[in-house]
Order: sequence, then structure tokens, then C-alpha cells
Amino acid sequence: MAADPRLTRWEDRSELPLFAVALLFLTAYAVHVLARGMPTAGHEVCLGVVYGAWAVFLVDYVVRWRLGPYASLLAHLRHHLLDTAVLVLPLLRPLRFVDTYQAVQQRRDVPKLSLYGRVIAYTGITAALLGFSAALAVYQAERGAHGATIRTFGDAVWWMCSTITTVGYGDVTPVTALGRTVAVGLMVCGVALLGAVTGAFSSWLFQVFAREDERPPAR
Repeated sequence: MAADPRLTRWEDRSELPLFAVALLFLTAYAVHVLARGMPTAGHEVCLGVVYGAWAVFLVDYVVRWRLGPYASLLAHLRHHLLDTAVLVLPLLRPLRFVDTYQAVQQRRDVPKLSLYGRVIAYTGITAALLGFSAALAVYQAERGAHGATIRTFGDAVWWMCSTITTVGYGDVTPVTALGRTVAVGLMVCGVALLGAVTGAFSSWLFQVFAREDERPPAR
């Protein structure tokens, strides 16, 4: 089914602004969570930015649905699970960074990075943004919970690093339902991202060794 030209134009023009809105969302959420001594008015401003950014994401989702090939909202949901998950949980916006990268590359004739470089750059930036988001969410959920071991943002960052790399030391662990839900999501994303980097690196090594084997023997 051919894509609607209007949808293509919308995606090309909106991806970079949406990425900027996502960074604004993450910044406002981080300030709201970390600046505990900030006046109430400051927290209200941050929450206003967060909800305003979410409203922008909702408008984008509705536009993509209305311009897309599926008239039924349920059908659109089934065929755009990642977009739906990102709308419900905006902290997952880093998972759509590949769309932003593609929007940037479309403005250039030749990509500056090789395929393997692009995979590693994408996974690295995605892991950093997603990990920071997860650390914020877990810190907010855990810091006041009974029996919590994650009491500072430093604890949350340490927990995030050990979780996203699938090491899992177990010295600090979430005890709340929300914290454990975030942990499961971060584990899944961590395995996927590490698999992408490992696969790209292995493929690159294979090609390097294959080219060496194809060289004529030195005389």
C-alpha cells in the first residue's frame, strides 16, 4: 500500500521538531524529579512543559493515524505498537531516535558514518537517553518507598548501568511495582541494544577477515 504523500511530508518535517520537544520533555521531567528544593511554582512549570510536550506527541500520533492507510484506530494501534507505547510512555521516545537520524541523513547525499558506525552511534545515544530516563523514573518511584535501596539519584544511575548492561549486581534493586516494571523494560531494551552492537561488530570483523582471505598471497 503506497504511503500518502501528505504523511511522508509530515514525517519529514516533524521528526526533528519532535526530537527537540522530546529533549524538552526529558529536561523538564529531570528538573521536576531532581530539584526537590525548588519552589512549588517551579515544579508546576516543569509539569506544564511535560504535559504540553505529551500533548504535542498526541497531536503527532493522531495526524499520523488520520493520514495513514488505516481508517480504524484499532488497526493503527496494531500496526504501530512502538509508536503507541511511546505515546503512552513518553520516556521511551529515545527508541525512536533512528527516525530522527534518518531525517537528518535525508538532508545529506552521503551518510558521514558507515553502516556499522551508524548502528553503534544509534545504540549508544539510545542507550544513554533511555538509561537516563529509566534512572529518573526509578528514582522518583523508589526514593520514598519503604525498604528501598535506591535512595539517591546516584543509586539509580548505578542500578541503571548494571541493569542495561545485563550485569545485575543486585546490591540496589527496585522494590515498588513501578520501579520493577521500569526494570523489566530496561532489561529488554538492554538485551536488544547490546545484541545490535554485538551483531554489528561481529559482522564488521567477518568482513575484515573475509577481505584479508581474498587478498593474493604476498610474493
